[in-house]
Amino acid sequence: MTNEVVIYSADWCGDCRRAKSWLVANSVPFVEVDVEHDEAARDRGVELAGGRKNIPVVVLPDGAVLVEPTNAELADALGVSVA
Repeated sequence: MTNEVVIYSADWCGDCRRAKSWLVANSVPFVEVDVEHDEAARDRGVELAGGRKNIPVVVLPDGAVLVEPTNAELADALGVSVA
């Protein structure tokens, strides 16, 4: 288990860019895993998403997995207060 959020994403994915921007804006450290160029990462992302090929897949420090989370879902899961 890591102290950081892990996000499985691809450069072409608008939802991935939004989620990463939200994490940056809220000072949440994260590690990005590129599913577009890494077949093993793509397979792991699909596994984490319950067999679906949806991204982003966000793995929280406690091991919980969010698939295509909204900003509100990210805030709630990470305990971040947003105005």
